[in-house]
Amino acid sequence: MFAAASSILAADSASDEVHVRRATINDLDDVVALENASFASDRVSARQWRHHLESLSAEVLLAIRDRRVVGAAMLLFHRRHRVARLYSIAVDANERGRRLGERLLRAAELAAARRESRVLRLEVRADNASAQRLYERNGYRLIGERLGYYEDGATARRYEKALRRPYLIAVPSRAG
Repeated sequence: MFAAASSILAADSASDEVHVRRATINDLDDVVALENASFASDRVSARQWRHHLESLSAEVLLAIRDRRVVGAAMLLFHRRHRVARLYSIAVDANERGRRLGERLLRAAELAAARRESRVLRLEVRADNASAQRLYERNGYRLIGERLGYYEDGATARRYEKALRRPYLIAVPSRAG
């Protein structure tokens, strides 16, 4: 039997006050508020968030500080192939610069790998240089562009990263 060596849902250190956990339907209002504060257009609606929170083909991760949602990432999965999609990632404006985006990205990668995805893909606005730097710094490679992808006609840059299997350690069996 195997168990994950470390949980993505725990804080990086004992002194870290942010933790990442899977969202539930009870988080809907907070997730929608973060989405609306983070994006001027191409927002995920409350109805769509509800659907994804209840869907087996999606996983929503939250960064929590002092019982407050300060970041969110939405992953989408497809039964027939091993490519996961990072559909949305957002960090509260007051929390930017604290590497929460990186924490959420790492948690999303591990969640995708645990579902046996081999690749994580995403789209990012061509004018969002800071997000592109985040992805490139974390091993994502540019695989193309989609002109006019966003509601306002902006171009999307497409990135992907090959995922490694989660680190596993052997746990002694208690069979007897």
